[in-house]
Amino acid sequence: MGNGQVRLIDQYNRRLNYLRISVTDRCNLRCLYCMPCEGSAKLRHEDILAYEEILRLVKIATDLGVDKVRLTGGEPLFRKGIYEFISYLTSLPDLKDISITTNGVFLKKNLEKIRSAGIKRINISLDSLRRKKYEKITGYDAFNEVWEGIELARKLDFHPVKINVVVMEGVNDDEIIDFAGLTKKYPYHIRFIEYMPVGATNLPNPLRHVPYTLINERIRKLGRLVEVPRAPNDGPAERFRFEGAPGEIGLIGALTHHFCRTCNRLRLTASGILRPCLLSDQEHDLKGPMRKGASDNELAEIFLKAAFFKPHAHYLAPENPLPLLGQMSSIGG
Repeated sequence: MGNGQVRLIDQYNRRLNYLRISVTDRCNLRCLYCMPCEGSAKLRHEDILAYEEILRLVKIATDLGVDKVRLTGGEPLFRKGIYEFISYLTSLPDLKDISITTNGVFLKKNLEKIRSAGIKRINISLDSLRRKKYEKITGYDAFNEVWEGIELARKLDFHPVKINVVVMEGVNDDEIIDFAGLTKKYPYHIRFIEYMPVGATNLPNPLRHVPYTLINERIRKLGRLVEVPRAPNDGPAERFRFEGAPGEIGLIGALTHHFCRTCNRLRLTASGILRPCLLSDQEHDLKGPMRKGASDNELAEIFLKAAFFKPHAHYLAPENPLPLLGQMSSIGG
């Protein structure tokens, strides 16, 4: 394999330079929109990729042009040995951007380890600023621990500290202005994400999304928004800032404002499956061939095939829940 000479480019000429890695399917929370009501079977220890296997696949991916990696789960901080693994990952010279998405429950006690391992920016999933509502959404009374972790991350100069908010009608849409208002006081990046009816679709009272336009409309009641120019490694969020505010706001219209045409992501599941699209059941097995002795070149061919056949777009509509072979909790969102 050449050093980055071959690029992961799909048939629609999108360059795929971003790999999201689910390091575990286990989580300490049971969020409404992520876990099915009846729970889900967990992978056996031997069915989960070892850290050495993940590192090998990341090295192959960087040789093909991947320069951005995000660690997800389940809850990535739930897996033993994660901080040592992050240290190995951040030592790879071809990775320009390494970050982690966490629910924040374990954050406060481990921020120094995360920083020492080389992570400079962090995303925290937080769907309510109210303790009782947080417990209703996640199944656990852990809001105080999460918020203390967020505040400590700011004080330790993690930047940016992004807070991901999945907006659900009648659940937390009454807090849109409260979340947006945080950016006027703190340098947090608040990301409002349209709820996608995927995974936990068998709820007694189905969750409903709040359209991007309505979220935008409510936020603008707080003041004039100025558009923030896109950076080269930006994700799908459209970025804004209130005039003079230290923080910023991002809007991700996963349903009503598809970002498929600019999607640059591949996903590696904890079980060693490569998924070109979150909202497609197209899968490419890497673990099986790797454990049967496949060479780096042979594994690279699987990456190239997955990239080339990445779907043009997803066709998920607000009123059309999409059943997937995998759950959000194991795919990594």
